Amino acid sequence: MAELLLDVKNLVTEFNTENGIVKAVNDVSFHVNKGEVIGIVGESGSGKSVTSLSIMRLIPNPPGKITSGQINYYRDGNTPIDLVKVEDHQMRQFRGNEISMIFQEPMTSLNPVFTCGNQVMEALMLHQKISKQEAEQKTLDLFAQVKLPDPKRALNAYPHQLSGGQKQRVMIAMAMSCQPKILIADEPTTALDVTVQKTILELINDLSQQTGMSTIFITHDLGVIAEIADRVIVMYKGEIVEQGTVFEIFSNPKHPYTKGLLACRPPLGKRLSKLPVIADFMSEENGIITEKAADMNALVEAFVVSEEQTKIRFETLQQGNPILQLKNIQTWFPSKTNLLGKPLEYVKAVDDVSFDVYEGETLGLVGESGCGKTTLGRTILRLIEPTGGKAIFDGKDIFNLGQRDLKELREHMQIIFQDPYSSLNPRMTIGNAIMEPMQVHKKHSNDAERKDKVIELLEKVNMKAEHFQRYPHEFSGGQRQRICIARALALNPKFIICDESVSALDVSVQAQVLNLLIQLREEFKFTYIFISHDLSVVKFMSDRMVVMNKGRIEEMGIADDIYNHPQQEYTKKLIEAIPKGNLEDIKARFQHR
Repeated sequence: MAELLLDVKNLVTEFNTENGIVKAVNDVSFHVNKGEVIGIVGESGSGKSVTSLSIMRLIPNPPGKITSGQINYYRDGNTPIDLVKVEDHQMRQFRGNEISMIFQEPMTSLNPVFTCGNQVMEALMLHQKISKQEAEQKTLDLFAQVKLPDPKRALNAYPHQLSGGQKQRVMIAMAMSCQPKILIADEPTTALDVTVQKTILELINDLSQQTGMSTIFITHDLGVIAEIADRVIVMYKGEIVEQGTVFEIFSNPKHPYTKGLLACRPPLGKRLSKLPVIADFMSEENGIITEKAADMNALVEAFVVSEEQTKIRFETLQQGNPILQLKNIQTWFPSKTNLLGKPLEYVKAVDDVSFDVYEGETLGLVGESGCGKTTLGRTILRLIEPTGGKAIFDGKDIFNLGQRDLKELREHMQIIFQDPYSSLNPRMTIGNAIMEPMQVHKKHSNDAERKDKVIELLEKVNMKAEHFQRYPHEFSGGQRQRICIARALALNPKFIICDESVSALDVSVQAQVLNLLIQLREEFKFTYIFISHDLSVVKFMSDRMVVMNKGRIEEMGIADDIYNHPQQEYTKKLIEAIPKGNLEDIKARFQHR
């Protein structure tokens, strides 16, 4: 019989807001057995992270407070300790020592002024009362355990000197330092490359099996849950709507919300005209959920595009003229200089890249972080100056244009950045942010006409006219991304670069944004370069795909062909790392245990 480790009963966590009291977690009950991996899944705002922070007693008070319920921790297997009732100084003994947490964003969780080694050593010396020398050796062992490429370098490195995946491994090492009985991982793989994500999932799985540690794994992606979890808890608006074994949830989801989450991730074996969204499965009015589509598979099948249709579209695109031609593009950055500042060595971020983009086409650009995808996108727009090569757009070489001509060109070429929050001015209303490019390029006669255009664009991206006067912080991540899309459309461009524009979004919001981009492409005949590290998203969006590795093109061709018949080992590795969520894989995982 499984040994009970944590039992959450009727947990309620409330926040006092301007609009009254909000129940972020409402009557939540679940248990965790020893050595078990529990997946908690749901969209942003579903209460996943608040549940984990409640267990850790890290809810900021005010405005938040655990108002009722129990969090029973079975420390020695017998007598439960209610973590809701223990004193703060007692809770500090449990926190980090017996229950650890990996936070979503490692850069904000790590102190930028201390080395990574120092931060792990501090936790060890605090909780285990060991010397500095012992703590250092233990930290090196932990860094080796979490498979950091060079533990000694990582020990003396500051957070900004490590990649996203390496920082996340430092956070895992810190969380594991005191050999906790429970590890809470809050979105530890969001916005990471699929290959790094796979490594992190395998690492957490291995550590669980080696140490008997229990894990609560929080994510919005059910594909990831399929790779790691034993049981799944689905949360919606602070409540648990469904829970069961991972096989039960994937083979026979009961709640329409669960069906929506499963269906809105881009499928790998089929090409769809659009992705299903949560609204296809359920509607909600006055807190009452009504199911719409009962059969998830039937709905997905209704959107399937045949191979013949895909072939006809590709042939039609190829008959047109290239809107953009890249010839031997190079973007190098000096990595070493002499005393006079003359470069001696270079980092070749983009090295000899050539391809054409046809009018009306979506060209996918895929690869791991650091492969040169974003640098190439910015070089095309001259946001980064090239080292060499040509970029011909509408018959003009972008790299030879003066500032005036470049300004004119930017009417026709736009970019949607990865982080919508940092690309919007926090002091400017979203209406003015969308209007600004029209004012710069003298589009329309006056501001009244421009305002009408902004409202039209907002409605086009499923926002409302009354949002004109609101500021970026008043919107969710998905809404901010739609605002950025509206701003990119303000000048009616021909060509748009989407740079990781959906990477950090919930799978359900991601599906809405991807559908919107496809709808706009069909309506306005846009041409896209779609940059992402997520091959499943690129495959759904793209007609053709370019796989980049270390600044060079590894492979290029029709998106479906590359996925089904990859030629290069690097491409095969990227495809293997995608969380599949297949029932056969879930079965196989449990049989191997």
